[in-house]
Amino acid sequence: MDVSTFVWLATALGVVGLIFFDFFAHVRTPHAPTFRESVKWSIFYIALALIFGVVVGMVWGWGSGTEYFAGYVTEKSLSVDNLFVFLIIMTKFAVPREFQQKVLLVGVAIALVLRTIFILAGAAAIEQFSWVFYLFGAFLVYTAVKLARESHDGDETPDEKAGDGAAVRLLKRFVPTTDEYHGDRLTTKIDGKRFLTPMLLVMVAIGSTDILFALDSIPAIYGLTTEPYIVFTANAFALLGLRQLYFLIGGLLERLVYLSQGLSIILGFIGVKLVLHALHVNELPFINGGEHVEWAPEIPIWLSLTVILGTLAVATVASLVKTRRDERALTSEQTS
Repeated sequence: MDVSTFVWLATALGVVGLIFFDFFAHVRTPHAPTFRESVKWSIFYIALALIFGVVVGMVWGWGSGTEYFAGYVTEKSLSVDNLFVFLIIMTKFAVPREFQQKVLLVGVAIALVLRTIFILAGAAAIEQFSWVFYLFGAFLVYTAVKLARESHDGDETPDEKAGDGAAVRLLKRFVPTTDEYHGDRLTTKIDGKRFLTPMLLVMVAIGSTDILFALDSIPAIYGLTTEPYIVFTANAFALLGLRQLYFLIGGLLERLVYLSQGLSIILGFIGVKLVLHALHVNELPFINGGEHVEWAPEIPIWLSLTVILGTLAVATVASLVKTRRDERALTSEQTS
């Protein structure tokens, strides 16, 4: 897949333009988005991502197009899981609903910058050292096992789910902060002294938390494609609609009780795929004498996409069935 510098620059400018459009069209004036507004703009960003995937397929071939769709679906599903943590952070900082859009948009912008750095670093590592696939694969399998043990039943505390907040604690330690919101301002003056507001702190919390998210999402998509342009665009489109998705499915998040287990299967599958690919291109001298392991199969991208979509569908349906059954059982207990 040959992507020119012009295409890279045009794509980057397009992504930045969408962020600025989002800010001036929706976020600049603080308000709590309605359900209709969230639906409309969620459909817009999903449709934009799908159209882009069709363009990739038409220009660079449907092999690349399928890789993009598999990467986009994977990143989008992982971003939904991230919304649980964002919801906890918002609750912990008691962010007024009308200001939450601004927090999320700034968080998305920070996430894009951080993930771009991770993407470029990952591409450089893969280009120079094929054994990196072993590391990526092993890490994803480890993450899958860890994720399978998690739940979204609310038993965990905010600190346990949102991390230790080291970046926020560091800010509070060295910079004066206030516990009260002053509109949507990031800083304020009190008695002539400049203070940071909780708005800035929660933005730092969400932005720094995304570093942890990138540790599994970037290796996951590199397990589906090694083309940096596809990795970047799949991540960008998955993140761009995250603000609208937060308000759209906020109530649904509590019902997706099996989402962690579904994502663990996806990450485990991609981890195994990466290890098999690492064996196929092996150059480590202590494995098969430094020769490629010919018996290691290459899992086709269509199979990866099928596993990803099928797993998400089963996890979603199973979650909704369980929550509905639990609600009926609770209702019958209360009436008996």
